[in-house]
Amino acid sequence: MRQGARRGPDGRFLNPDGSTAGNPLREVWRMMREGAGTPWPRQVTDPAEDPPAEPPPGHAAVTFIGHATFLIRLHGGPTLLTDPIWSERCSPFSFAGPRRARAPGLSLDALPPLDAVLLSHNHYDHLDVPTLRALKAPRVITGLGNSRILTRNRLPAAAELDWWGETSIGRATVTYLPARHFSARAIGDRGRSLWGGFAVRVAEGSLLFAGDTAYGGHLHEIGTEAGPFGVGLIPIGAYEPNWFMRAVHMNPEEAVRARAETRTRTAVAMHFGTFKLTQEGIDEPARALAEACSSAGLAGDDFIVPRFGQTLVLPLGA
Repeated sequence: MRQGARRGPDGRFLNPDGSTAGNPLREVWRMMREGAGTPWPRQVTDPAEDPPAEPPPGHAAVTFIGHATFLIRLHGGPTLLTDPIWSERCSPFSFAGPRRARAPGLSLDALPPLDAVLLSHNHYDHLDVPTLRALKAPRVITGLGNSRILTRNRLPAAAELDWWGETSIGRATVTYLPARHFSARAIGDRGRSLWGGFAVRVAEGSLLFAGDTAYGGHLHEIGTEAGPFGVGLIPIGAYEPNWFMRAVHMNPEEAVRARAETRTRTAVAMHFGTFKLTQEGIDEPARALAEACSSAGLAGDDFIVPRFGQTLVLPLGA
């Protein structure tokens, strides 16, 4: 059943199952006491890849730029960018906070003209104001309450959607989808804006951008109500310690299950290898995903770990 987001008595948004978003403060302090885990990685610049091209009919050309940033080109349009971040750090500060372990897979100057930017939620590793300023995107689509961040920073207002809300971008229908996560931009604003993912549907098929999400029943709902998907961009990283991160992120084993729940034919991994946000090693999500895919009996092209800057040309039909 398609249901918009609910709010608690304090006016803050809740998860799809009605639970409070994020972790209690006592758990945050416990995680901080446990430490940062593996050492901070040095930055890597990957070899240049061929520039993205117009895909053939019925296909999407999906270029992995890093973290949750993808350039998505559909034959006949539209051309979309998800959660764009080209900044050195995902932080409110230029001098502190998580910094890049890998350079963006594509330069800003190499981007083709964009029809829209899809913003999943307001965390600094997903909504990066300096990048949005540089892009000068013609249109931004996001969840309820996020547009005020843009206008506060003298950027054009975004179109805001509730869960299951829809809008059109060229010939595509874009639907904002539920996710199990949370929002926060500063102290005291947790849950004041909405988080989610996106379905992009054209006549030839559909693409899923799952956004930031933990595993939960909403994934089956997405598969039932919006699937099947020919292509699904699914997060695999930032999951340790599991006792804490399972409330907001999926581990690779759960990502494999999410592929099945959302009825995705070809999954493409995201949210890994770019910023060290949690305790697992920077390259551990990709290794663990390979193990999870093998255990689930998946073929190599069922769940792809893209190279930075790589363009995958994939059929949209499920």
